[in-house]
Amino acid sequence: MCKPLIGLTPSHDIHTNDISMRSTYLGAVKAAGGIPVVLPLEAEEADLKRLVSLFDGFLFTGGPDVHPFLFGEETHIHCGEVSAKRDSLEIALLHLVMEMKRPILGICRGIQLINIGLGGTIYQDIPSQFPHDFPVAHKQPFPYAVPSHHVSVVPGTRLADICHAKSIQVNSMHHQAVKDLAPGCIVSGTGPDGLIEAMEMADYPFFVGVQWHPEYLWSQDKAAANLFIQFIKACK
Repeated sequence: MCKPLIGLTPSHDIHTNDISMRSTYLGAVKAAGGIPVVLPLEAEEADLKRLVSLFDGFLFTGGPDVHPFLFGEETHIHCGEVSAKRDSLEIALLHLVMEMKRPILGICRGIQLINIGLGGTIYQDIPSQFPHDFPVAHKQPFPYAVPSHHVSVVPGTRLADICHAKSIQVNSMHHQAVKDLAPGCIVSGTGPDGLIEAMEMADYPFFVGVQWHPEYLWSQDKAAANLFIQFIKACK
């Protein structure tokens, strides 16, 4: 059986206009049995449709903030750098991918982007917008291969089937997060402070978004490894 082709959304340096990809994403997809391919930053709609028809699944990767105009807000004082080109590519890609029912995995920015693309909102800055009793380190102070907090997994969800656990250890490197969930989506994981850490769509072939970075954890963590394995399995 041929290995599935997985399209990965690229990082974009707005100063040089260069695109790039962290090797951790490539390694995680390859280890799970897929062939990772970095997508172009700019493509006409017809070209995107062609790409979606050729690929078996899509990974929406981490990266900079999403422009707040896309979810109907003004720019918060603590909003970070954005890439209009990447926002445009990923929103258009998301809808085409869903039309063709291709499996979707969103990581960090990816979960935020797919939530926004389907009509949800995000916190532009967790420290100043999300109320909490204990300030969980969503930007951890140590290397990404070391987990920094726990996520409670919602029973009966796809994430629960993937993790085989009620609680998992995750890493964390973000200052934005899902706020209002998009229609048709459900919460499948929450942080110790109640922040949404994972979402999915029950009636879709494979549609999972996570706020942490399993591509740094898969080699040492069964739940992280199985997330990629099940994603690739759904793409076959």
